[in-house]
Amino acid sequence: MPKCIFTYLLLIFSPLVCSQSIEKFVLDDKDSSLYYLAVKPLSGEIKGVLVLLPGFGEQAEAIFPETKLHNVGCVNNILTIGIGVGNKIYVDKAVITKINLVLNDILKRFKVKSNSFVIGGFSAGGTICLRLAELMNESPQNFPISLKGVFAVDSPVDLVGLWSYFDREIAKNFSQVGMAEAKFVQEMMKKEFGTPQTNLENYMQLSPFYAGQKGSGNEQFLKNIAVRVYHDIDVAWQLQTRRRSLYDSNQLNSSEMINRLLLLGNERAEFVQGKTGYRSNGARHTHAWSIIDEIELVQWMKNLL
Repeated sequence: MPKCIFTYLLLIFSPLVCSQSIEKFVLDDKDSSLYYLAVKPLSGEIKGVLVLLPGFGEQAEAIFPETKLHNVGCVNNILTIGIGVGNKIYVDKAVITKINLVLNDILKRFKVKSNSFVIGGFSAGGTICLRLAELMNESPQNFPISLKGVFAVDSPVDLVGLWSYFDREIAKNFSQVGMAEAKFVQEMMKKEFGTPQTNLENYMQLSPFYAGQKGSGNEQFLKNIAVRVYHDIDVAWQLQTRRRSLYDSNQLNSSEMINRLLLLGNERAEFVQGKTGYRSNGARHTHAWSIIDEIELVQWMKNLL
């Protein structure tokens, strides 16, 4: 059977054998939020670990209805992990503590190699994954694993840029959902670490990338690792349905981040033009897990391993 047909059949049938095998591992009976979800390989042999983070405020359970990554992973000897970190768009001590607790449990429970990990996330989850990857390379002694690669799915990589987008979204007064999100997250950001106007240094420290940085910023710690950003670049859909131009898209700053990584010599830094995005309910949306080609991403991961 040709390899391409075999791989296609795996994608079609793997949900039938993998979707019921999502296991929950609670790390602290006194803390209901301290847990992770896992989908183990069918063969029982683990060659790599794929750690996924959902979007802002979502729990780990939100990941698996929106993507087939765990289905493709389970037939390719990949252990897929889902972790939720709550209402976070940046990495703080609480996020690092939770991630390290989960990673240590994975190493102990599944007896996997500490250098066999790839992490990736959707939206704010991808922002967090990029910053985690930077910190893991900058201060490896603070983490139990090393990474082979990191990816982000339509994520805001520049928190200063995100603040500016929220300002524009509120001023346009077009999308009630967009305005509500902008006001809520801006208020949270202001409360927790100020505004870009009053505390730019905080934003530069917390953000994976800052387009206004002179010279290399945090992205320099992604120089020696495989990096991908995924975007559905259908700007016509954004204009017609959301009144958002490229200046309001996450892809603007992430493409600049990838360009600077390429200039730093990272030939494994990639901007991936994603598939046409849909949510699990069938709704068309450029901001969706489904823009990933799951088979191709798992193959990319296997090549890294």
